Amino acid sequence: MTMTAPIVSCHLPSELNSFIGRRHEIAEVKRLLSDARLVTLIGVGGVGKTRLAMRVGFDLRRSYPDGVWLVELAALESPELLVQTVMECLEIQDRSVRPSIEVLTDHLRDKRMLLILDNCEHLLDECATVAETLMRAAPGLRILATSRQTLGVVGEQTMAVPPLPMPDFDLARSSTDSLKQFDAIRLFADRSQSVLPGFEITEDNQDSVARIVRRLDGIPLAIELAAVRLRAISVEQLLARLDDRFRLLTMGARTALPRQQTLRALIDWSYALCTEQERLLWGRLSVFSGGLDLEAAEHVCAGDGIEPDEVVDLVVGLVGKSVLAREGDQTTVRYRLLETIRQYGRDRLRESGDEAALRARHRDWFEDLASRGQREWFGPDQVAWFNRLRAEHGNIRSALDYCLTTPGEAVRGLAIATSLRFYWIATGSLREPRDWLDRLLASNDAEGDAAATARANALCVNARLAVLQSDFALAADMLEEARGLAKQLDSAAILAEISYVRGLATLLQRDIAGAADLLEEAVAGYREADAPMGVVNALLYLATAHSLLGHPGEAVTRFTEGLETCQAREDHWFRSYTLWVYGIEVWREGDVARAVEMEREAIRHKEPFDDRLGTALCIEALAWMAADGTPERAAVLFGASQERWRSFGAPPFGYLSGHHDTSEALARERLGEEAFEAAFRRGTELTPADALAYAMCEDVKPAKPAAAAQPSPLTRREMEIARLVAQGMTNKAIASTLVIAQRTAEGHVEHILTKLGFNSRSQIAAWVGEQGRLPGGAP
Repeated sequence: MTMTAPIVSCHLPSELNSFIGRRHEIAEVKRLLSDARLVTLIGVGGVGKTRLAMRVGFDLRRSYPDGVWLVELAALESPELLVQTVMECLEIQDRSVRPSIEVLTDHLRDKRMLLILDNCEHLLDECATVAETLMRAAPGLRILATSRQTLGVVGEQTMAVPPLPMPDFDLARSSTDSLKQFDAIRLFADRSQSVLPGFEITEDNQDSVARIVRRLDGIPLAIELAAVRLRAISVEQLLARLDDRFRLLTMGARTALPRQQTLRALIDWSYALCTEQERLLWGRLSVFSGGLDLEAAEHVCAGDGIEPDEVVDLVVGLVGKSVLAREGDQTTVRYRLLETIRQYGRDRLRESGDEAALRARHRDWFEDLASRGQREWFGPDQVAWFNRLRAEHGNIRSALDYCLTTPGEAVRGLAIATSLRFYWIATGSLREPRDWLDRLLASNDAEGDAAATARANALCVNARLAVLQSDFALAADMLEEARGLAKQLDSAAILAEISYVRGLATLLQRDIAGAADLLEEAVAGYREADAPMGVVNALLYLATAHSLLGHPGEAVTRFTEGLETCQAREDHWFRSYTLWVYGIEVWREGDVARAVEMEREAIRHKEPFDDRLGTALCIEALAWMAADGTPERAAVLFGASQERWRSFGAPPFGYLSGHHDTSEALARERLGEEAFEAAFRRGTELTPADALAYAMCEDVKPAKPAAAAQPSPLTRREMEIARLVAQGMTNKAIASTLVIAQRTAEGHVEHILTKLGFNSRSQIAAWVGEQGRLPGGAP
């Protein structure tokens, strides 16, 4: 007896072009369908829900003896015809007088079938009722639905379909081969080749292509519509015209529904599904850049048709309709409009005539936020404020831009930029705030004490940033103007700030005695102004000056006062820098073990800020401390430090350079020139994460040419993060779990992908699982 293969019934249209990417999403939908009888794919229009559903259906066709069937509902406008439409798609011919739903349930009762209900959003109630009825009657039936919001049926499992993975802006300058690993790039290339045979992504156009897919949010339909335009214009011309994307992207397939032929029509469809208040909120939310939280939405968007207590329900509604994307974890929730959705909302807001008022309210909210952040920076919530301000960086830019481009608002812009002084420094971003301050100072012509105070404070902050960039001459000019304003205002706080910045500049220029005098003056001024954060900041460098002058008693007294104040305030930032220089003083006094622990404690306090400069300073100090007793370790750390200084231009510790020179010479003498150079080279080959782990004495060793292969190419920290990735955690959740900066978590994940040669988090997860099954692998 011969066995014949079962007949596979797959009633899906043939794919007319290639299916790109979505490996992780395909696997997840299959997993959900194995556990649930109704799975709904939700997402913004054009994100690829239909193509994903059909690909899953095709892959699973052998699992359903009675077939995989597609019911397309996008063109169905009459809800009462839903059941009839399903029957027609299932090729059920009925001439009886029985209710159609009875005929349908009888037909499906014994079937093992996958039914794809595509585009349910405009028929939610009807689709929910039919789906529930059919599943009750037919236990072998599975339903895969696509919609912009959930059906709301008991037992329904949902999966949000994200945009295609795309490169960050900093990755746009990566190699062509690495860019091609991103699904959004591959889709653009594939569709471009179909209209422009021979099209390739090259070094000349790769940056423009990367920017195009980012500007289009990685939305497949938008990318496909953009690629069609290459029939007539170049990649660079396409990028230049994307600001008017709704007019540009208007050439979809002629066989598609009208709303799928243009980007604007597609979003018009989503807009039509919203209530009047949801549409109003959508437009108002468009003033936010880079996301928002619920508190911001309530303060900026309420009023004139939306009560404050109605905002949360409207936000829930927009999330449910895939207009707003929910981000974050259980403790921190933010919302984001895809840029394409945001631009559409901004157009609607302009049409309403309310844009100016909303932008002013937006500015008011972020001015208040910056002010609160400054007041609470020196305290237990410092890290939380850093993370919050970092999340709002795009909105801060928008608020500053409003102040810069709106007549009479420059003073308030100066207040915002000045309030963020320590945030700017903590991010390591000095050029951006200087640019804002330069432009705002140039455009400010307001008069009165308030304007003079704002200007003087801004000049001091700008001068401080200039000093940190060694722009001493320009800083001196700004401080001179600030001094005149401070005397006019009789402001002890501003005079203290001037003394501090002058003292810091003098220290960096190696006039140690002069710096000590100015910093002593600053400490006294800050005390008079009751500014404890200023006191601690000035004490840090005053103590350093005394240490360099050979006054250990004076140095320790001031280091101790600063450290005790930081501990009482539960501060991390100033404490980390105090520990750095205090540790150097302790090392000079001969207590190497204590000094090393102080440097490592300083690094731990820096981690939440991803303070790369500060960490590099600590690693450098640890090299000095290792030179006598463990010279090979010192050489490795010197090599690692050199690589870090490349990104900063030069080591910014000129006043401490004597320690570097003496310690390096000692390590060379102890180790021998050849061995020192070999260890130094191994240090230069360490990744930033490995260098940090080595400095912290974690289980990481610099690779030697003849070293035996390790069971895992990852460091202990990277393996820890890889396991969290395998658990499905986002970078933000990983950062929260490990109490590190989100940028640090992102950097670790990028290193893991690079080391393993992967391009997706799902590959990391699979690798972690495989390691757990290998002898000696990670558990």
